[in-house]
Amino acid sequence: MRRLYQTVCTLALLLVGLQTAHADDIIDVIGGQEGAMPVAVIPFAVTGEIPTPDQDIARVISDNLARSGRFEVLPREELVARPAGLDDTRFSAWRALGMDYLVTGRMEMDGHRVSVTFELLDVFRGNRIEGRRYRLHPDNLRSLAHAISDIVFEEVVGLPGVFGTQIAYVQVEERNDQRIHRLMVADADGQRPREILESRQPIMSPAWSPERDRLAYVSFEGGRSEIYVQNLRSGQRDRIASFRGINSAPAWSPDGRHLAVTLSRDGRANIYLLRLDDGRVRRLTDHWAIDTEPTFSPDGERIAFTSDRGGRPQVYTLAVNGPGGVERVTFDGDYNARPNWSPDGRRIAMVHRHNGSFRIAVHDLESDRTRVLTDGPWDESPVFAPNGDMIMYSAGGSGDSRLRTVSVHGRANQALPRAGGLTREPAW
Repeated sequence: MRRLYQTVCTLALLLVGLQTAHADDIIDVIGGQEGAMPVAVIPFAVTGEIPTPDQDIARVISDNLARSGRFEVLPREELVARPAGLDDTRFSAWRALGMDYLVTGRMEMDGHRVSVTFELLDVFRGNRIEGRRYRLHPDNLRSLAHAISDIVFEEVVGLPGVFGTQIAYVQVEERNDQRIHRLMVADADGQRPREILESRQPIMSPAWSPERDRLAYVSFEGGRSEIYVQNLRSGQRDRIASFRGINSAPAWSPDGRHLAVTLSRDGRANIYLLRLDDGRVRRLTDHWAIDTEPTFSPDGERIAFTSDRGGRPQVYTLAVNGPGGVERVTFDGDYNARPNWSPDGRRIAMVHRHNGSFRIAVHDLESDRTRVLTDGPWDESPVFAPNGDMIMYSAGGSGDSRLRTVSVHGRANQALPRAGGLTREPAW
């Protein structure tokens, strides 16, 4: 079983090449917050005692906006005042600080619930852009902070926010000289993690269904790689691929009716389409090389995947139905793998070896240019946020891996909180 597990893991690495990258076609955009919009998030004014440790929702909002890379959040110690809304805001002071926006609010107990009011203010015009009032249980304040963050993001940036979404990932810990693998689900900021599955055998490649109610993943609990689909509401799990050889790398079709998977049932690792209602499989590639790590385009018409059919790991695409054949996408450098298609279909995130390091990069399909977003040296498993504006990935390699997010513009790169052990293979 160990040999098979190692074989599955090496599908992600394939055959690490020795060629050099074409520097003229690679843009390095690591670091910096240039172009980010200045915003001050004021601690919400609190009336009475709020019986919850999460009452500082302004801190959650600040962290969310900063992590997006779209905002430059004023440090709390530099606030010149603490207004609770439009009526007590002196905009001239905030203009002097160069702020574009203010987020203000107030909270007070209302029986057994909390009444929360928030306002998004335009500093330049001196007016209110958005304002809402909520009444909720104190335990739901963190969820409200994510919802407010989403509203601010969409009002200012014009894209849906993703702070209220969830992530899945694999956590690995040592316990009594044994390695324990857990499939976890948490808020998009890594908080409020909960365990979905625990196993003494490896768990790999979690993938959300389009409705976000199911997870597909690979488990070795039966002594070899098998693909499961688990319903997060009911807990029901079904083994849907247990063929001879390798069963790995599940990816959902946009309509939720199929999974693209890697199987070696016919002797070689190829891409197959598995129909979930009856379990039928259809082979999409037929090559002597290793074809693996499929990802659907948003319209479901094409699949991007990793193959070493050209001698080195590169990203290719194929048509799911009809003519089109296999086309090579990446030519910059000797290693491009683990593709993930952006929600708008214009870009593919991938692991790219650059200057000797494995880094996260984005390949623009229209311009045919590759942009490097992280500095490595062992970055892997990139996945786009649902709005396409951020990428989550695993950093640090097998010895000290943890989850990080990076803006697709390269403006912000932050680590998510470590809950213990190693965290890897995020799904958003």
